[in-house]
Amino acid sequence: MFDSRHIRTFHEVVRTGSYSAAARALGYTQPAVTQQMKALERDVGSALFVRVGRGMRLTEAGEALSRHAGSILDSMAAAREQLNAITRLRSGRVRLCAFPSAVSTLVPEALARLAASHPGIRVDLLEDEPPASLRRLARGECDLSLAFSYPGLREEVPEELVGTPLLEDQLVVLLPARHPLARRRAVRLTDLADERWIAGCPRCRANLLHECAESGFVPDIAFMTDDNLAVQSLVAEGLGVSMIPSLVLNFLRHPEVVGRPIQPVTRRRIVAYVLREHLRIPATALLLEELRTVAAHKTGC
Repeated sequence: MFDSRHIRTFHEVVRTGSYSAAARALGYTQPAVTQQMKALERDVGSALFVRVGRGMRLTEAGEALSRHAGSILDSMAAAREQLNAITRLRSGRVRLCAFPSAVSTLVPEALARLAASHPGIRVDLLEDEPPASLRRLARGECDLSLAFSYPGLREEVPEELVGTPLLEDQLVVLLPARHPLARRRAVRLTDLADERWIAGCPRCRANLLHECAESGFVPDIAFMTDDNLAVQSLVAEGLGVSMIPSLVLNFLRHPEVVGRPIQPVTRRRIVAYVLREHLRIPATALLLEELRTVAAHKTGC
């Protein structure tokens, strides 16, 4: 591994033709230049210059190094500039993985805020449900993952991940607008024991089964889909009822369905996860902060 200072000094010696001229150009003493060239020759394992009369010429090793020295210094300067841009948040890239209802609610506003304040930061968006999204994060396929969990279900989070709670999203029951219970301000799960149900993703289905079991019945699950628009359409046609997050009602509102709070109250917990070492990456930390800001606003709505 070559010392960048030695390469720079070597390049100046070649350009100016002598140690003394290189020392003047760089603001060094001539002995300092001599010591640097001796150190570089030790790293190379060969002499770089030979004396010819009062001057010097490059050896074969020196010629080879000289052909690359300029490009090495240019690459280092470009790398330094790129790193400065990243650390000063003029540029950067973050790979975000999020579940569908977060992609439709939390994520767009957070990305808009980030683009307004730091337009040089690029965010690549992936969509996946937990726990698959957390496994992708642990494998390094993304830099930040949004996931949700339910209080009654066991959750396994890889130990190398750090979670930042964003909000608690209350669940509601989705009913056809003409359903007799649609007139109530809240609905007890036990009142829905004889209904057909439309379940969502595997984690949401597991929570539905758990909540209904806690209320003393097994739900008749007629359909399963993680498409929120499809869920609302099925409910609107009277084909079943569904348990959905409040966030979904923020971006989908079928005219023939209504959402009512569930009793007892059930909430899912939304958390942003990163690999521990990624907390020190400026662009990732900034996106996480924007997500926290947006989530706080929605919590207060």
